[in-house]
Amino acid sequence: MNNCLFCKIVNKDIPNYTIYEDDVCLAFLDISQATLGHALVISKDHYANLLEVPTNVLKHMMGIAQKIAKAEAHLPNVKGFNLLNNCNEAAGQTIMHFHIHIIPRYEGDDLVIKFQEHPLSSEEFVKLAAKIKEEF
Repeated sequence: MNNCLFCKIVNKDIPNYTIYEDDVCLAFLDISQATLGHALVISKDHYANLLEVPTNVLKHMMGIAQKIAKAEAHLPNVKGFNLLNNCNEAAGQTIMHFHIHIIPRYEGDDLVIKFQEHPLSSEEFVKLAAKIKEEF
């Protein structure tokens, strides 16, 4: 993809702060550090989002995300992690190239990831689960 920022990073047209690389993926520090150590794992091949990534690539990248989190767990004061993927614009995806965020969490950091409740009745849960299962 000619105009894809992450493809340009993979092709070494744009510098980055690499922390891991293999034939499948590249991991580097996010230029916009949500918290200290915020990293991205991107696929080397261009897939627009989670829905396009082959399962074997996704499994590999999640394994790398775990290795990075384990390494970053040794950074001073790291207390936990958020792993995050935004799939499509409605979910906040701004670069249409599959990537996983690894966000170290620190006690008292001001990063907010907010989940809102959408209460459902038991019947609504059953119907929703059935609709999702149909698509498998």
